Amino acid sequence: MGMGMKTQLDYAYEWEQRTPHTIWLRQPMGGGRLLELTWSQALDQVRRMAAHLESLGFPRGSQIALFSKNTAWWFLADLAIWMSGHVSVPLYPTLTADTIRQILDHSEAKLVFVGKLDGYDAMAPGIPAELPRIAMPLSPKLDAPSWDDLIARTAPLTGQPKRDPKELATIIYTSGSTGVPKGVMHSFETMCAASNGFVRMLKMQSSDRMLSYLPLAHAFERALVETPTLISGAQIWFAESLETFVEDLKRAQPTLFVSVPRLWHKFQTGVHAKVPPKKLDRLLKIPLLGAMIRKKVLRGLGLDKVRFAGSGSAPIPSELITWYRRLGLDLLEGYGMSENFAYSHLTRPGEVSPGYVGRPQDGVEATLGPDKEVWVKSPGTMLGYFKAPELTAEVFSPDGFLKTGDQGEVDQAGRLKITGRVKELFKTSKGKYVAPAPIENQLLLHPHVEQACVSGNAMPQPFGMVVLSEPARKALHDAEERKALHDSLMAHVSEVNNALDPHERLELVAVIQDEWTIENGMLTPTMKIKRSAIEERYGTRADAWYARKAPIVWAEEA
Repeated sequence: MGMGMKTQLDYAYEWEQRTPHTIWLRQPMGGGRLLELTWSQALDQVRRMAAHLESLGFPRGSQIALFSKNTAWWFLADLAIWMSGHVSVPLYPTLTADTIRQILDHSEAKLVFVGKLDGYDAMAPGIPAELPRIAMPLSPKLDAPSWDDLIARTAPLTGQPKRDPKELATIIYTSGSTGVPKGVMHSFETMCAASNGFVRMLKMQSSDRMLSYLPLAHAFERALVETPTLISGAQIWFAESLETFVEDLKRAQPTLFVSVPRLWHKFQTGVHAKVPPKKLDRLLKIPLLGAMIRKKVLRGLGLDKVRFAGSGSAPIPSELITWYRRLGLDLLEGYGMSENFAYSHLTRPGEVSPGYVGRPQDGVEATLGPDKEVWVKSPGTMLGYFKAPELTAEVFSPDGFLKTGDQGEVDQAGRLKITGRVKELFKTSKGKYVAPAPIENQLLLHPHVEQACVSGNAMPQPFGMVVLSEPARKALHDAEERKALHDSLMAHVSEVNNALDPHERLELVAVIQDEWTIENGMLTPTMKIKRSAIEERYGTRADAWYARKAPIVWAEEA
């Protein structure tokens, strides 16, 4: 096998042999208890589960679903599925029962691993009664064979069962903001080629530490955490819950930490709640004190050991990147999609230009197609969409570039800036096109705006909708605080409008009282806003908002 032709299994066997007694995975078990698994203990469980899966006699290359929040056993189940000759199909831990059934049917899954989940009762009807299941540790109560029992009574597979790098390894169903989920097919080779690129660029080693908490069902976490830990031997911690997140982070003390804009925002809000922004700015300017404050703030977040921090999955306001850089955190933005296993563009350390997602990564070719659409050719490019040859044909150019659906521009240094989605452009009644994403990014710069959506198809002028941070929502009951918030939002919107072309300026911004979540269908599983759902829910109220002739509208529950 050539150097570039190793699979995830080959890397795992190497660590099992080279460092059997080194702790690889650390899993919180509740009540402050931590389960630690060495490479040899982990691989022993994988081998036993793989032997059990083999004993079930499914045809080689069958699909097996993985339905769980991130845990140590998610990694182990994935490896066991591969070791036994099968294909893993991850499910987001927050899907509706309907979507779960759609994916299980479409993927022809033969079995489902059910692990740690919140709100399982609402999702359970999505799993067909006749589909066999295995209960992983920390799973809800299930009438199914348990992982621990199966492992206790099954002898491990021996030797080093191999997979052909070109074989189908996994099908990742993308949420997509619209329609039925599409199954992105990746081989061992596309996954490892992409992750090897990340490992080389971030100089990842076995001494690195990472916290795995972004959904493993998404390409991003598998490309930056799961596959790289197998290649580099980096140690992995898991998080217990949202409530314990900062504690989990402090315990892991990650050296590499990747997150989504939403969480970078939340961290900043948390810091500002303790030290008001103006005071923090002042303190950071004082030479020796500034350095101490920086350390203290990062230590308080559990990020003081981070040598590389990244943000991905949605656009991040450039001002937020600048804020973290002032704290001494080199926050780099990346860009990629499930279809190329997140391997496309990345800001290199020392090359940060806020607002840009960096240059193409090693081995990636990028160009702008018609409509300034970003086209990318990557070693991580998918094999295609599962059972959807026409969809696959649509998304590739004749010479093999993946059409991303994103619009962009490129600067002199070859750095890419994403300016919007090709399909997201909407037309006002004046016949002018508006790209909502950049305007939303500006709205998000207000310290209390947590979510934003810009709409206005066939309206004379666009309008915005915003969801405020939790502290701000609580403060609305107080008339004085509400007035102060109203005035600061008004000033912010007028500032945003001043920087826009006349046809893009917001007629009004409606303050929505309820949060947009994955559960209420307003966010995709990767925390991006679902435009169509938001527009459907609030669109009918837009006329009434316009009629109020006010720049800020309180959209009370209606």
